[in-house]
Amino acid sequence: MSIWRKIATPEQLNQFSQNSLVGLLGIEVTEIGEDWLSATMPVNAKTHQPLGFLHGGASVVLAETLGSLASHLAAEENTICFGLEVNANHIKSVKDGFVTGIARPIRVGTSTQVWDIQISDEHQQLVCVSRLTVAVKPVR
Repeated sequence: MSIWRKIATPEQLNQFSQNSLVGLLGIEVTEIGEDWLSATMPVNAKTHQPLGFLHGGASVVLAETLGSLASHLAAEENTICFGLEVNANHIKSVKDGFVTGIARPIRVGTSTQVWDIQISDEHQQLVCVSRLTVAVKPVR
């Protein structure tokens, strides 16, 4: 059974995010499951740190993007979601290719949501684990 209260396609979410940091980094939502959302991000000059590895901050942007989009889809109409806290553990370095993040809910409440985001490389090796806590507020 789907947890989503709002319906969107990956294409709609990508269009929505196009003119933001998400689009600048090349993050693309790829799939929406019953209770999960996935996206990819290229590992290239835009997402590297100076030594040529994936920047930890880029991984956090991917994680927060996935958790924020998922929270928006899981929240009731006439609400807006804001990140309260994000943390990330960087487990493995990556120099090129793509990474894929998958967001899954830990808690989807009416005022607070918590999302687990796992980011893996092209060989399905874990690169980063992250948790995002989101506040859900009524639109004013």
